Amino acid sequence: MSSLDEFARQKLGALDQAHLRRSLVPTGRYDNLFVERNGHRLLSFSCNDYLGLGQHPALKAAAIAAIERHGVGAGASRLVTGDHPLYAELEQRLAQHLGTEAACVFGSGYLANAGIAPALAGRDDLIVIDELSHSSLWTGARLSRATTLTFRHNQSGHAADLLSEHRARHPHALIVTEGVFSMDGDRAPLPALAALAREYDAWLMVDDAHDLDGSARMDVPIRIGTLSKALGAYGGYLGASQPVIDLIRNRARTLIYSTGLPPAIVAAAIAALDVIEREPERLALPLAKAQAFTRAAGLPLAQSSIVPVVIGQADAALAASRLLEAEGFLAVAIRPPTVPEGTARLRLSFSAAQPDADIARLAEIVRTRILRNA
Repeated sequence: MSSLDEFARQKLGALDQAHLRRSLVPTGRYDNLFVERNGHRLLSFSCNDYLGLGQHPALKAAAIAAIERHGVGAGASRLVTGDHPLYAELEQRLAQHLGTEAACVFGSGYLANAGIAPALAGRDDLIVIDELSHSSLWTGARLSRATTLTFRHNQSGHAADLLSEHRARHPHALIVTEGVFSMDGDRAPLPALAALAREYDAWLMVDDAHDLDGSARMDVPIRIGTLSKALGAYGGYLGASQPVIDLIRNRARTLIYSTGLPPAIVAAAIAALDVIEREPERLALPLAKAQAFTRAAGLPLAQSSIVPVVIGQADAALAASRLLEAEGFLAVAIRPPTVPEGTARLRLSFSAAQPDADIARLAEIVRTRILRNA
């Protein structure tokens, strides 16, 4: 056995002992509700397809038509030959939806977050970031080489203290947060952070990947989102002023050196925006269903379509996930390092398509058989 293999085996053994080893599980999605996993048909509460658009006929038809006209792959990066005509339409539609001057689409939300901060901040600058920000936002902060300071989760007062002490020593500053936090489902104090940005001449950057209606962010100059969740497709985007978008196209390495998205994916995202414009009532359903669940389960009222059921230890969270699978539900256990030690959980995602009766049954099981024993 090589030293590399031995290194890998030791690391994997430590993960096994702590109940933290992860493995890929083939999962078939055949409609907006159910998945097939380990030979079982399960109602999913672990998918981020919040509006139920991933299997929508209009998105499928748009993707098929794009393949017939434009082929399968983009062929190159967007700045070479991969900027197929559908991109311009999607970016214009995204800008209209967000109420920004312009938009720029990336290959994924992770690529957007990893590339935007380094394009705007350098080693002499300052980044003040919420401690629970997504891993991709932390990647971007670290790649920027800016001085990066952490403020306590959703505590704008702590962010103010950091800016008061450090802002004057740096030519530029970014305040970075999520709009809705991906593991807790709570919302950032954006009005307070926007006020800080104005007071300290900082630029507020918000990742709205898990917020269904980022169009309300008129006081946020750097607005990041994803095509892969509520829109049911794939990719990431930035909404901002035209000068910022032009700069990003010239400086964001994760855009410049990545192959463009397949035409079918871009076409599907355009079709998703069409559906949302025709059926705006979809936007309210995931939160309404999440709040119905939290009321029935005896949990704090949901702030978004994400509801954490905190169990504690990793092995207990895995056991709770298995219990729900036996009852016909998919609720994947989330363990460290994705969440802090001692806060392993079931992260439940609510969709416009989930039946109310099944949500009520899930709440009863969580209340009487999981939380009671946690």
